[in-house]
Amino acid sequence: MTSEFQESSSSSSSSSSNTHQWTHDVFLSFRGTDTRNNFTGHLYNALHKKGINTFIDDELRRGEEISPALLKAIEGSRISILILSKNYASSSWCLDELLKILECKATKEQMVLPVFFKVDPSDIGHQTKCFGKAFDKLGDKVKDDVKMQRWKDALTDVSNLTGGWHLSKGNESELIQEIVQRVSLLVNRTYLNVAKYPVGIEPRVDDVHSLLSIGSNDIRMVGILGIGGIGKTTIAKAIYNLVAYQFDGSCFLANIGETAKQESGLVHLQETLLSEILRDTRISQVGNVNRGINVIKHRLCSKRILLILDGVDKLVQLETLAGNCDWFGLGSRIIITTREKALLANHEVDLIYPVKDMDHNEALQLFSLNAFKTEKPSENYAALTERAIGYARGLPLVLTDLGSELYGRSIVQWKSALDKYEAERKRKRKLSSWLVLKKWRQLRELVRRLLVS
Repeated sequence: MTSEFQESSSSSSSSSSNTHQWTHDVFLSFRGTDTRNNFTGHLYNALHKKGINTFIDDELRRGEEISPALLKAIEGSRISILILSKNYASSSWCLDELLKILECKATKEQMVLPVFFKVDPSDIGHQTKCFGKAFDKLGDKVKDDVKMQRWKDALTDVSNLTGGWHLSKGNESELIQEIVQRVSLLVNRTYLNVAKYPVGIEPRVDDVHSLLSIGSNDIRMVGILGIGGIGKTTIAKAIYNLVAYQFDGSCFLANIGETAKQESGLVHLQETLLSEILRDTRISQVGNVNRGINVIKHRLCSKRILLILDGVDKLVQLETLAGNCDWFGLGSRIIITTREKALLANHEVDLIYPVKDMDHNEALQLFSLNAFKTEKPSENYAALTERAIGYARGLPLVLTDLGSELYGRSIVQWKSALDKYEAERKRKRKLSSWLVLKKWRQLRELVRRLLVS
């Protein structure tokens, strides 16, 4: 048995998987006459016993058109497993399933895991040997050049996926257990809470995602730069949810600047990094920073990892946690969120995304969702809403907290609160207590910005 697995590369879509309402964990696509009563049936039973919600089509397929129920099942599945056997391409139904699965991979960030079952991936991509004969036979029956070309392109795409398993001969039960183990890790992994109202996140995540270039095999450090409250951490969390499954290990270290101030804070961060990426809570204490550096370099130098360092404010934090690209394996990505441009320059981070302020439409929508639970204010609150948005200056944290504070208040209360805030702002004094925005006091740059006349 030859068994290989690496994660397949994702599309550039920025919708993170946890935002979809999945109805199934796994969709199985297979040629019934080849594998229903052996490999596929055994795989389904093993997934089911593990508590993994798996869709399998139990009905004999009649007609040429794929059923709407199957299309819906594909759309609602977090993962599709393609069991590509020698007669897979003899079925227009299977090939239409394949088209739909690849569409969902591109638009819904669905994970696609191919199993090359006693066929060579190159035979699938070039439609040769037994696999090609089955496909040619179908072409004689279909007589539709456009459809045949779409199927050819899809088969080429799936044969080029960098991830999957190839079973040539050997123990099928071992491969099934390997697949079940990997799928269990994928469906049970933790997703980070991004935002209650993810307004404006998608285009910003797209920008960062393009800098990451996940498909390339180099090692990259990418900086997310901006003042406090502008959404750096939110973007980083969304990126983590979007791409973490494509790496051998991943870790999101939050509030690094604050943690590093504590006693043995940097050592604790090193230990957390190692235990999360290696998925081993038994990682022994590294003892001191220098030993921690050596352990990270030794244990992770051959692993393709995703590491997000959030809230970095001192160069020593980077030198301790990700001192150089060669600490990590090929294809690794390190994302750093910070307010300090000079810090990124000193660490030779050239790929930097400066987070943009929200435009007026985004600000209006985010504020309104928090203040009214709708995307726009009613007419009698419109003018006051514009005042509040003006004070927030396009900062998501301020828009969210200010909108939440004003939710359910009367027009009189709104006007009184905004007048009071305006008076405080003009006097350039500290923000008044009615705002109840504790986080603001921690964001000096944000306070300065709001208090400028």
